[in-house]
Amino acid sequence: MSSLPALLVALPLLGSTLAFLAGLLRRQSGWPVALVTAALQVVGAGVLASRAFDSTVSYVVGGFTAPFGIELVVDGLSATMALLVAVVSLAVLAYSRVAGPRSNAFYAVYLLLVAGLTGMSITGDVFNMYVFLEITGLAAYALVASGEGGRSARAALKYLIVGTVGASLFLLGIGYAFVATGTLNMADLSTQLAAVGYTEPLVQAAFALLVVGLFVKVAVFPLHAWQPDAYAGAPDSVSALISALVSTVAAYALIRIVFTVFTVEFLQANPAARSLLVAGAVVSIVFGSVLAVSQSEIKKMLAYSSVSQFGLIVGAAAVANETALIGATVHLVGHAVMKGGLFLTAGLIATATGARTVDDYEGLIQRLPLGAGTFGLLALAMVGVPPAVGFVGKWYIALGAVEASAWPLAVVILLSTLLTLAYFARILERMFFRDAGEEPRSPTSRTASDADRDGVSLGMAGVVVAAAIAAVVLGTLAFEYGQLLEPTVEALL
Repeated sequence: MSSLPALLVALPLLGSTLAFLAGLLRRQSGWPVALVTAALQVVGAGVLASRAFDSTVSYVVGGFTAPFGIELVVDGLSATMALLVAVVSLAVLAYSRVAGPRSNAFYAVYLLLVAGLTGMSITGDVFNMYVFLEITGLAAYALVASGEGGRSARAALKYLIVGTVGASLFLLGIGYAFVATGTLNMADLSTQLAAVGYTEPLVQAAFALLVVGLFVKVAVFPLHAWQPDAYAGAPDSVSALISALVSTVAAYALIRIVFTVFTVEFLQANPAARSLLVAGAVVSIVFGSVLAVSQSEIKKMLAYSSVSQFGLIVGAAAVANETALIGATVHLVGHAVMKGGLFLTAGLIATATGARTVDDYEGLIQRLPLGAGTFGLLALAMVGVPPAVGFVGKWYIALGAVEASAWPLAVVILLSTLLTLAYFARILERMFFRDAGEEPRSPTSRTASDADRDGVSLGMAGVVVAAAIAAVVLGTLAFEYGQLLEPTVEALL
């Protein structure tokens, strides 16, 4: 039994404590502490992933025997999420060195979020997942509120209220499942639910509450109300971090609950459960795209884009076959890189030019070629232009829907490419095919935080370029990764 999964959760918790204590001795001393912690987290997650793809790694906290102790379980899927959390958090940390915020309290909460996301990724206990879900939520609320001005505070309060409702529904679902089975360990819970009977009202209610609670965290339409304001109101670094990781890990949790706890047999015995997933997918894909097209602010447009993109993940869960689930995992990784990169690039552009709206991007290629080129490449990757990773994820999910003869869902998934193009085409046309106007340095388009920044740093530019390159490179590696993931997906199904 390896203790590495436990160390992967303990490390950011220790780093968070050290970053806070360092602030008592010297202000703005938290970044080096956070950087060392994040770098060690990447190394640990990489080692764990190399082991998990060969065989499942488990650790029972306190030395108790599962299912009585809290078990941490790492397979190919959970290792992917843990490594993704570590890599993205390190990249955003490098970006935030100049972009800010820079206080020790910020870095302490930042690492607390990393701990919560890592714990959600590798836990094998549903109540422990709820605990990490709450840690993640509280840290995310605080990070959103770290921006200057009332907008960040209002966005964080809205996020707190809606997020608490989602977490409460999730906890209530756990309670129903525990009453029905008397266990909280995911593997044991799956066995006990099958013994109780998938058509029992208590089991059905537990599924509905758990899934709807996670729908709130994923921001599935119409339970997405917290997301646009949170993404738009947060500092640029925070917007990138939570857009890349928070909903991504929540979507992973949804896949884990549906397939590890309730299993495909539950979906087959309860057509209404599958219909719930299909409805969430279709509505999110369509309405998320429509709302994205109607936005004038870049960060809000990207936020509604995430509502649409996560609809694809929910659709893959509804299809429930090997091809679709591999596609869902590839798309989760790809979306984290692409959407996080887009938010970071939008922040870089705003720092350099003050542009924060669609119209402000007119002639951007003339004013800021690096920003325009990077944003354009990431946008095309999100649309699904080969060989970018955005294409591979959508291809797998659509192919899975065809294999399952889920034709209406397959059509919507394929149309999602055109819907994504609809809202990104507006920006691409303005950036590359219009003349540059006057730089938007007015108070309405330039936030107070922009004025405090030192300009675009080498670290900021390096991170956004790396994200754009990664979006393409991951696309070329995605099919090989899918083959590595096959044993894990087969075990889920």
